[in-house]
Amino acid sequence: MTAPRTSLLPRPRAAEVLAAPTAPRRPWATALRTLACGAAAAGPAVTLATGSTPPPLIHFTVLANGLVAVAFGWSAVRSWRGAPPLPPQVTGGVLLLAAITGLMHHLVLVNYAEAQAPATGLPLAATILLHTVTPLTLAADWLLLTAPRTLRLAHIPLWLTAPAAYLALTLTRGALLTPGSPARYPYPFLDIDTYGYASTLTQALALGLLFTALATLITAADHLRPNVAGWIQHRRNRISPPAAGGLK
Repeated sequence: MTAPRTSLLPRPRAAEVLAAPTAPRRPWATALRTLACGAAAAGPAVTLATGSTPPPLIHFTVLANGLVAVAFGWSAVRSWRGAPPLPPQVTGGVLLLAAITGLMHHLVLVNYAEAQAPATGLPLAATILLHTVTPLTLAADWLLLTAPRTLRLAHIPLWLTAPAAYLALTLTRGALLTPGSPARYPYPFLDIDTYGYASTLTQALALGLLFTALATLITAADHLRPNVAGWIQHRRNRISPPAAGGLK
């Protein structure tokens, strides 16, 4: 019997196989997603440093930006390593959260803040990061760096679990605090002391329907928008020099 032939080429180590990227690295996507992660993390950090009433960690915007920071930090690492993008259930969910925080602040909450003194310094910086920079950065990532036609209407119930959980948390926290406690409810339209449960839940239901409509609009736009990410990738491949072939 003859001994089996062995290949002259060295076998790759298991660690090298696991560490090898599955696709080319995407430095531009990494840079934009790192910026989104930084903005989403800096806003809550500045808010916590300056302090606010009610406590920062009960604000929907702060909690939503925390989720965005985690998701886009993970996405930036995957882009740098050449790993597949995050699933659309995640990207669509954080995009909806960012859209809610931006639109609610600029269209609704700004009207409640008219009677208050305008924010300056670090509070103003936190407000801009939380409600403007993060939503715009996520919108740019979605439009420029993600493939279209991946979001589904079936994803919407999952996306809406975050606002629903926040409503339950807010009402439970308010019920546990004594009436008249400062900052018992973080938002005026969720103030049970002012509107009662019936009116508050009605307003919450109306907001839930608006969030559902917004999620539906984002999903529809995802199926209508051009494939800018594919065009950028194709153009980059055309202008990149071909790799050298192996010896024959």
